[in-house]
Amino acid sequence: MKSILDKNVHSLTERVFSEIEQAILSGIYSVGDQLVESKISLELGVSRTPVREALKQLELEGLVTTIPNKGTFVVGVSTEDILDIYTIRVAVEGISSKLAAERITDSDAKELETLVELQEFYASKGDIFQLLQLDTKFHEIIYEISGSRILKHTLASFHNQLKRARESSLLTTGRTITAVKEHRDIYEAIASKDANKAKELTELHITNARDNILLILKSGK
Repeated sequence: MKSILDKNVHSLTERVFSEIEQAILSGIYSVGDQLVESKISLELGVSRTPVREALKQLELEGLVTTIPNKGTFVVGVSTEDILDIYTIRVAVEGISSKLAAERITDSDAKELETLVELQEFYASKGDIFQLLQLDTKFHEIIYEISGSRILKHTLASFHNQLKRARESSLLTTGRTITAVKEHRDIYEAIASKDANKAKELTELHITNARDNILLILKSGK
């Protein structure tokens, strides 16, 4: 009975963690906002226990901080955090694409090609919402093809934390078409099993995205 209860609490904690994390990353909660256990438990319809555990996890992720005798407050993702994440992404995603090129199968290549074609379609329509979903999926498929669970987990977390910055980047005039073209080039390198070129193009793609986001942050948009 205890193991079942523990499992239920763990499942609830994951759900609450995800809800609060998305609220922080989407801007519903702003930097400096206080997160009150009783209020969140009421809003989500859960007890305070999974909320308390979720807040502990969020603190480990660096998204909140707890000040003794004051409470838990939102830290969010700073410009410095974004720079650090992109620095890591440039190196790690390059490795991921290199491994993918070495391990890709015909069915993997077809799935990646279909995704790129969908991106090109929605880019022509200016559908940013669909492009964001497909952008995430494109990179996730490469992580999966690479065969590294560690890379997949790490990079998926980074993509999530950069959600708002990526959205702002894709909204920039010209970046949408360019980003999709870069995905096409990466796909072709991976599909042709050119590992070094796939790595080089991926590093360039991530660097371009970083530079575009930095311009947006500097302009205050």
